[in-house]
Amino acid sequence: MSQDTIDNCCATEHSRHSHHSAKTKQNLMNRLNRIEGQVRGIKGLIEKDTYCDDVLNQISAVQSALNGVARLLLEGHMKSCVIDRV
Repeated sequence: MSQDTIDNCCATEHSRHSHHSAKTKQNLMNRLNRIEGQVRGIKGLIEKDTYCDDVLNQISAVQSALNGVARLLLEGHMKSCVIDRV
């Protein structure tokens, strides 16, 4: 394995790390901050004995948002690490 391949891939022989661009990393952090706020909101709904349908709708929104984060991570992983390894 060449040094260029090691430098560009998520996993080296001795360590595993990601290499997101600053823009991608900020996008992921912004999404996760919003999700964190949504989860706090759900906690508040439960504390206030909010109708279950409303809580379940918010939980569904958080799950969808987490799936969006996972898609971005997977897309980046496929475009860099997986292609480099193949």
